[in-house]
Amino acid sequence: MDFYSTVRAGGWLPSDHDVLRTWLDDLIGRVEETARTGEPKKLKPSVAALRDLIETDPKIYMLFNDMLWQLSHRETPTGFPQVKTVDQLLQLFNEAIGTAPEYNDSGLVGFPVNAILNWAMGTQAGFAAFLDDKVNAHLKAMLDEWSVYLASPDSAYVLDAEKNHWFSEEALAALEKSAGGKFEDLYECDPKLPHYGFTSWDDFFTRRFKPGARPVDEDPRTLASAAESVPYRLAHDVQERNTFWLKGQPYALAFLLDSAHKGPAEPDPETFHGGTVYQAFLSALNYHRWHSPVDGTVVAVRNIPGTYYSQTPAALCDVAAPDLSQGYIAHLAARAVVYLRATEPDVGLMAFVAIGMAEVSSCEVTVAPGDTVERGEELGSFHYGGSTHCLVFGPDVDLDFIPDIPGNSNIHVNAPLAKLKE
Repeated sequence: MDFYSTVRAGGWLPSDHDVLRTWLDDLIGRVEETARTGEPKKLKPSVAALRDLIETDPKIYMLFNDMLWQLSHRETPTGFPQVKTVDQLLQLFNEAIGTAPEYNDSGLVGFPVNAILNWAMGTQAGFAAFLDDKVNAHLKAMLDEWSVYLASPDSAYVLDAEKNHWFSEEALAALEKSAGGKFEDLYECDPKLPHYGFTSWDDFFTRRFKPGARPVDEDPRTLASAAESVPYRLAHDVQERNTFWLKGQPYALAFLLDSAHKGPAEPDPETFHGGTVYQAFLSALNYHRWHSPVDGTVVAVRNIPGTYYSQTPAALCDVAAPDLSQGYIAHLAARAVVYLRATEPDVGLMAFVAIGMAEVSSCEVTVAPGDTVERGEELGSFHYGGSTHCLVFGPDVDLDFIPDIPGNSNIHVNAPLAKLKE
């Protein structure tokens, strides 16, 4: 089977290649038109800082130039690479983070910066560049600057019924197909108000379901889905360390939970050795708040800094690299861990891990240690883009999970995900 024609979990489709090429051509055209008709746009502070890093650090200068040079000699599924120089790359970043995402029918709808970097990430120099701590610190600053814009009223211009905007006929159909119902019936909004009542892109992205839209199963031995998401993997007998960067991407608890830097209140990762990890993917169309899968108490919370555009070497140059790299990025990407002690003793201590993918650099936890939570109660949210998450259980937890793992359709948040065996 052709590697590039397979359908990916999470909604990656063959048409992504055409959408990616067209979208990037349009972005390049806007940047070039600005340069032809006047002065190029002044780089935003975070992009200018990234430029300065590239120009003054010899290793990073080499890696950024080399990844584009390596790419220029390789034909990709979208033809020969469109991004050819570091200066062009920076101008494209600058343009992208000054706009709000528009709707398109590809998995890359939530990943414009990822789309710019897509093929470059798959080169040897790209693998090295996007693991570098200094590069990731500057990328975080760039994404943070963008997030300020996305939370501002200026970003709401894409929230209307115009073509490629989020309340167009095509976009609403996609949102409603993903959620399984009419948008205005499911979400807290008002179609009569400008932008359906949303004040910014981020306000729309972190929209809330109406009360009762996602009920919780009454059986206390049933674990609820923590997010609106497509099942990606279920792994048993998970070890402390493993080769998570290879094709199979097995989980390694010491790195998934960042045990080398754990706080004094956090449980020892040995608690979970030999246990179970469930992982699922959220697309940009999904509801992006997380809910507790169990009744219990919050034991500890930690945000873990990490990478943003590192992908597994096994993905090579592939449009679906973020999706193909889900197991890998669970160990390296910026993420948040919420440890929960379930009221049900047959579950005991477990962990919810929210993992940012590419543009999703913000994992906002809204509970604190000592809080009691009920199944279905909110734990936090992602801000912007597609993303992934894991549930981690100890070795003595005996669960029957839903059969559709991996899957191709959403499991609703709060829906039954697994049940304790009798």
